[in-house]
Amino acid sequence: MLSILFTIMMLIVFGKLLGFALKATWGITKIIFSIVLLPIGLIVLAVMGLMWIALPVLLIVGIASIFVCRDS
Repeated sequence: MLSILFTIMMLIVFGKLLGFALKATWGITKIIFSIVLLPIGLIVLAVMGLMWIALPVLLIVGIASIFVCRDS
């Protein structure tokens, strides 16, 4: 009986920790993509002479950031 109670409580505790870890990981991933990888990718495209790809991507991301931006 105690082992079943222990197992249920352990699943609850580690389930909540797993949920928190997934939320934190998703936040870190969004930061890395938006702050690090996107600007580096756009700079690489521009240096390689693919400005015809870099400018529309920059325009789309800029417009999306205007409409999606949340004020905290």
